[in-house]
Amino acid sequence: MANAVFTAAEGSSYDDQIEDRYHFPHTYLKQVENAVGDLIVYYEPRRNPGSEAATGRQSYFAVARLVDIKSDTSKPNHYYGLLEEFLEFDQPVPFKQGARYFESMLEKNDGTTNRGAFGRSVRLIPRAELDAILQVGFAEKLEPWEQADRISEPVPEYVSRPVIETVVSRKFRDAAFRRHVRNAYNNTCAVTGFKLLNGGGRPEVQAAHIRPVEANGPDTVKNGLALTGTIHWLFDRGLISFSDNHKILLSSHGIPDDLDRLIPATKSLILPANHDWYPHPTYLKWHRDNRFKSD
Repeated sequence: MANAVFTAAEGSSYDDQIEDRYHFPHTYLKQVENAVGDLIVYYEPRRNPGSEAATGRQSYFAVARLVDIKSDTSKPNHYYGLLEEFLEFDQPVPFKQGARYFESMLEKNDGTTNRGAFGRSVRLIPRAELDAILQVGFAEKLEPWEQADRISEPVPEYVSRPVIETVVSRKFRDAAFRRHVRNAYNNTCAVTGFKLLNGGGRPEVQAAHIRPVEANGPDTVKNGLALTGTIHWLFDRGLISFSDNHKILLSSHGIPDDLDRLIPATKSLILPANHDWYPHPTYLKWHRDNRFKSD
C-alpha cells in the first residue's frame, strides 16, 4: 500500500463525489491501485482543467481512505476510486509554506516548483509527508470548551504513525465533525435559528449526521446539520426531514403539539454562508427514503 494525493475541485468534468468516489482516467490506474487500503489526501488546484478561472485554494483540504476501484461502465478507460473515512481538515494546507514544499516531488533541485509534477492529478506521497500535511490540517487552535472534544486515543510506542492513527479514530472524527458543522452554521440551529451559548461560551447546538455513520454516512459538513437537541431528536426519529430545495418536511404522523411551535412559518432551512457547505441532495434523499415517516 501507499499514500497518495488526489486532485479534486468543484466544477470538475469528472463524475466525482469526493466523500464517496473519485473518478479518474486509465493514466492513473497504477498509482491508484498502489494506494488501495491506505489514506489519501485531497488537493484543490488553482485552476480546474478546461477552465480559465484561477480561484482554487492550491491547498490540501481533506483526508479519506481508498478502499476499492471499479470500472466506469459508461466511459471507456475510466475508473472510480471508492472511498471511506472522509474528513475535512480544520484548515486548508497550502502546498508550500515559505520555502517548504509538503510534497518533495513538487520541488526542483533549484528550489523552484516542478510544474510537470503539479500537472499529475494523482501523485504518490511518502508517509512522512502525508503525516506532515495531517499535522497542519488538524492544528486549529481550540476554544477552552473544545479541549474536551479533541480526544485522541493513546497510541502504543510501537506505532510508527501516531498522527494517522489519531485521525482515523472515531472519537477524533466525532469531535472534528462537530466542530466543522458548528462553525459552518455559526453555532445556529438550521431549523429554529436559535443560537444558544452556555455560561462558558460553549455552543449548545449539536452536529447531526444526515446519513448516519452506521449507514456509511461520511463526516463531511455536506452530510451535517446544526440542530438543537430537540430538533435533532425529531430528525433522528424521522418526524421531520428536508427537501432538496431545503424546505422543512413534517411527518404525517405529526409531532408533539408543544414542539410544532419550533418550526418556522417559512418552513425553510437556515443555510451556511458558504454554498459548498449546503446539505448535499444525496444525503437528504437518503434520510427521506430511510428515516422520514411520510406515510
